[in-house]
Amino acid sequence: MPIVTIQITREGSGPGRSAATAEEKAKLIAGTSQLLLDVLGKPLDATFVVIEEVELDNWGWGGLPVPEYRKRCAAR
Repeated sequence: MPIVTIQITREGSGPGRSAATAEEKAKLIAGTSQLLLDVLGKPLDATFVVIEEVELDNWGWGGLPVPEYRKRCAAR
């Protein structure tokens, strides 16, 4: 019984969005489950997918919170 956790930042996937949509999450769940079926033969009804949305300020990269990291990269 595989359990897959997908972590994404809570910033949305388009203008005016602050999070992934229910449709986007459903596609992630379906695609991940199908991948495990195709590659490992794991049945869809035995696969669990958890999506965790992390606030952008709680996500770090290069030793910095993502907003600061992005500012520094943009200034280069």
